[in-house]
Amino acid sequence: MWYKPGLRKGACLLVCIWSERGIERQMHCSAVLSKMALTQVSSNKCAGGYQKVYEHESVELQCKMKFAVYLPPKAETDKCPVFYWLSGLTCTEQNFITKAGAQQAAADNGIIIVAPDTSPRGCGIEGEDESWDFGTGAGFYVDATEEPWKNNYRMYSYVTEELPKLINSNFAADPDRMSISGHSMGGHGALVCTLRNPGRYKTVSAFAPICNPIGCPWGQKAFAGYLGADKSTWEAYDATVLAASYDGPKLDILIDQGGDDQFLSSSQLLPDHLIAACSAKKIPVVFRRQPGYDHSYFFIYSFMSDHIKHHAKYLNA
Repeated sequence: MWYKPGLRKGACLLVCIWSERGIERQMHCSAVLSKMALTQVSSNKCAGGYQKVYEHESVELQCKMKFAVYLPPKAETDKCPVFYWLSGLTCTEQNFITKAGAQQAAADNGIIIVAPDTSPRGCGIEGEDESWDFGTGAGFYVDATEEPWKNNYRMYSYVTEELPKLINSNFAADPDRMSISGHSMGGHGALVCTLRNPGRYKTVSAFAPICNPIGCPWGQKAFAGYLGADKSTWEAYDATVLAASYDGPKLDILIDQGGDDQFLSSSQLLPDHLIAACSAKKIPVVFRRQPGYDHSYFFIYSFMSDHIKHHAKYLNA
């Protein structure tokens, strides 16, 4: 693991020196460092590198969080670009690293892969474990504004702010070379993170993403619970709406969609809505409908190497 304890402590010390209330600020700095500390949960040699899982105390989510990180062999000597993966409903950090088969392609292209959990866990919120599509395992990558969710369910800020800072501070990550991808709810999250932060991610891709959540049952349930009844606030987390007003650097979006996906036929995903919005804004989208494939990780595994190559094209340019 590539680690910079001296730089992190030095940076905190500078903040302490600038404070007129030195003792209080020093205690605050120590608390921040403590919260940013990572505990290794597991480490396995894989494709010449290491597949690891870490746990930490999240400031944004106010709970312990786990994330997986694949470190390619190149990370032992050089800084590497980072591919962020956002998983779908009911998943943890484990689903992607054990089922997607991405490590060899990441090793070949010198790419770090980071896969966080899909929600806060164990927050003691009433009702958080009652539904598979809301609460635990279903954070929907939004910053909740409604009680009782708003203090913990801040997955958007966790993914776009807190987690990259942790990765950049503790591993051989190049902060200027990031990309993002995901599946289903995670595909929604990847698209939203990209469209809301023009230029931050070098590229984006998705497997069977929820493309227009304000228009489907999954999104309507989640957004009503996390964001409230005012549907105008939902638009900030809808890729179709965001694409219609996008005015950032050129994107090259890759989307794979299983042709036999039951959630496609039940109008949960609505890719045609996103494609129409992107077409109107002249945002390039490669949309591949894959005959016979469903919504599972068997589908993701089948085309993951294509997605890693797509990302490598921009991350290693």
